[in-house]
Amino acid sequence: MTIGRFYGGIGAVIWSPEKQRYLLLRRAANKDFAAGVWECVTGRVDQGEGFEEALHREVREELGVTVRVLCILGTTHFYRGTPTPDSELIGVVYLCAVDNADAVHTSTEHDAARWVTAQEAAGVLTATDLSTQWMRRVIERAETVRQQLPAALLHYYRQNGFELG
Repeated sequence: MTIGRFYGGIGAVIWSPEKQRYLLLRRAANKDFAAGVWECVTGRVDQGEGFEEALHREVREELGVTVRVLCILGTTHFYRGTPTPDSELIGVVYLCAVDNADAVHTSTEHDAARWVTAQEAAGVLTATDLSTQWMRRVIERAETVRQQLPAALLHYYRQNGFELG
């Protein structure tokens, strides 16, 4: 078996406790992959950077805010287009909370943003492309996990983070 080559990435599902809603972002029309598709904050992990560091950098770049990481929702593996080593990405998807939803400002990477309930997200995320269906599964998981997170575990993660070094 050969050793693979791939990019590391993050996904950050943003939850507003104040609004009781998730943030959906529509990729700008000029994006090279999945233009016009609704997503969460996503991005690649830079060389020498950890997943959590990349998450906070990407959120600042795309939304201009700082978030609290609540938990890891899961891992992901996909290709940005044609399945080639240059388009392969593995990542970690996090559930995050933002304290001031009104402070969120989108960058040029997105041309629209919407705060939605999980039920409303299901109504928005109806397209059959792989990216939209992925986002629909991510929101469904976020809603289930968020409702079941014990306070003690949230406190532990807040104190210790997720990186194991």
